[in-house]
Amino acid sequence: MELLELMEGVLTKYSLVTAFAVIGVTVWVSYFLSERLTKGRIHGSAIAILIGLILAYVGGATTGGRQGIADVSVLSGIGLMGGAMLRDLAIVATAFGVRMDEFRSTGLTGIVSLLAGVLSSFFVGACVAYAFGYTDAVSMTTIGGGAATYIVGPVTGTALGATDEVRALSVAAGLVKSILVMILTPFIAKYIGLDNPRSALIFGGLMGTTSGVAAGLAATDPKLVPYGAMTATFYTGLGCLLGPSAVYFVIRAIVS
Repeated sequence: MELLELMEGVLTKYSLVTAFAVIGVTVWVSYFLSERLTKGRIHGSAIAILIGLILAYVGGATTGGRQGIADVSVLSGIGLMGGAMLRDLAIVATAFGVRMDEFRSTGLTGIVSLLAGVLSSFFVGACVAYAFGYTDAVSMTTIGGGAATYIVGPVTGTALGATDEVRALSVAAGLVKSILVMILTPFIAKYIGLDNPRSALIFGGLMGTTSGVAAGLAATDPKLVPYGAMTATFYTGLGCLLGPSAVYFVIRAIVS
């Protein structure tokens, strides 16, 4: 008993290190299940997200808290690891990893697919939000951002001052989209001609969810991943830029 209490104390004291260890094990198990049970057709990232959602529900249900599994004291570091600080750091790091000359090489195709993908996602998400009673411009824009990606949603919501509930909905919308893209891409690839770098560039620009596109293309043809991931990365940056500004002003003008 004393040993367990000692271990709990150490894990709680170094909660962020514990969080990295737990996430690492979760990812390893997810990729193991992906390879053994689905032969890679359902990417490990999709399974990892599903496990994360289940753990978040279990944590919230057992503790009665509002931060999911992070409400368990031993796993409190997950709240920091998945919080806004490291999220925004990841966005900035991703942006610095992209070279403008690579983006320019995609030409008009990449630009059109990016604009079409970002704006259509915001529009569809905003319409769904309105249909479910979220009729103010801030909520519609935030949930629309979630329909773009689960990063754009909370970034947009934070900038506009959306409620915690709305930001959570935007993340949920983005996660559903990411999982669907991961799972469905290998099955529809041959029907939409997703078998060459040019189509992968267009696909990444239209879908936008970097994790979903990368995982889906990895299960389809690993050689296509860099092309789809490149435009999908710009999609996230463009969504974070347009969401709290141009898109919000347009939606506010419409609903007002």
